[in-house]
Amino acid sequence: VQLQASGGGLVQAGASLRLSCAASGRTFRNYAVGWFRRGPGKEREFVAVSPRGGGRARYAESVKGRFTISRDNAENTVFLQMDSLKPEDTAVYYCAASSMYSSRDSADFGFWGQGTQVTVSS
Repeated sequence: VQLQASGGGLVQAGASLRLSCAASGRTFRNYAVGWFRRGPGKEREFVAVSPRGGGRARYAESVKGRFTISRDNAENTVFLQMDSLKPEDTAVYYCAASSMYSSRDSADFGFWGQGTQVTVSS
């Protein structure tokens, strides 16, 4: 499956952005889809995951209550709605797909998009 992430940009703290991850090649419904991010000088970290088949989403504690992951299976697209953005959310955001039901471990994701930059100014 090929993934294309988009929707990043430069915003001020408190603003919102919606990232999109479009899949081609296979049906997204059959994969868990996760968002990960790598901030400046930081390791890649888990952000959110939508389980295979659309089960209950899971979030990193740092984004819980501010970010929402959702699917549009008809469009083969997964979204990450990011509200109340903070400067510490600045990172390159990656979407990824896994054949597992769900995971927070990037090693479980075999398909990756190219990343989209999110920059939050204070």
